[in-house]
Amino acid sequence: MITDARVLQPEFVPNDVKHRSAEVSHLSDTLRPIVEGNRATNSLLYGPSGAGKTCIAQHTIEQLRENVVALNYQYVNCWEDHSRFKTLYRLLDGIENTFDIHRQSTPKDELLERLREYDGPPYVVILDEVDQLQDKSLLYDLYRIPHITMVLIANREEDVFNTLDDRLNSRLGACPRIRFSQYSISELVTILEDRARWGIESDAINTDQLETIADYAAGDARVAIGIFRNAARVARQNGNDRITVDVIDQVVSETKSEIRQKTTDKLTHHQQVLYDTITEAGEIGAGDLYDAYCKVVDEPRTRRTIRNHLSKLEQYNLIVATGNTKARSYSLQS
Repeated sequence: MITDARVLQPEFVPNDVKHRSAEVSHLSDTLRPIVEGNRATNSLLYGPSGAGKTCIAQHTIEQLRENVVALNYQYVNCWEDHSRFKTLYRLLDGIENTFDIHRQSTPKDELLERLREYDGPPYVVILDEVDQLQDKSLLYDLYRIPHITMVLIANREEDVFNTLDDRLNSRLGACPRIRFSQYSISELVTILEDRARWGIESDAINTDQLETIADYAAGDARVAIGIFRNAARVARQNGNDRITVDVIDQVVSETKSEIRQKTTDKLTHHQQVLYDTITEAGEIGAGDLYDAYCKVVDEPRTRRTIRNHLSKLEQYNLIVATGNTKARSYSLQS
């Protein structure tokens, strides 16, 4: 049944993207000066999880590389590589300049200096989950390097700019914003039709089944592709030549659990403590949650930072918040 398992992976970037032509065009416009040998404009892509931000950023830059004689680019997930050292290391890895860097002994300033001294082709860096950077001053340092262009990605623009100091806001605050809205059911069906065309036998699934998957996904392309992939796997294991609604129903819970696990694996220490505390309590008020958190960690963050962490957990459907600010409580997403 499965003819190309690669295209059923969420990381697969198609040559032809659907329902994001305006976003591709906008990002292409901001990057076009590179084609003419000039510095491009930094940009911010924002919108809900699973709206195609990362895919579109990578797709657009790949298209740009076809029109530029030489262009380097690197993708960094700042939720996983959130420290200054890790982010700089990943950026240097993108230009193959990490061979003698030691995590324990190489000073962070040396990593930044290597980026400044880089004299190769234009360098476009995608900083995904950029609001998770521990040290936002790194954005200022990168902004000041002429040959680096940043494509920033976040769920909400306020999560990025509300945490920047005046110096950074004055430079990055005016960068183009490209907003991504949640996919509709029909848009997800179109996306899945392409994956089906490339990845499985032509008669293994029909539109009704794709609509069922899209309905379960609730606008999130990651969930839709995950359900599709697992349904195809289970159908093949069962010796079936078609993906049925029963199989789709069977894998929904498993798929959402997989995505939840991948998300929790990326949590920082402080986010993990908050998530574990909510998990143990079942439901807990904001004040009690902060008190419990402070008892576990050695250097508690401010209440504002904790609110930002909780907001991130909400955005990724790990927890649910109810009530207003003063009487807010948190529980796990069912």
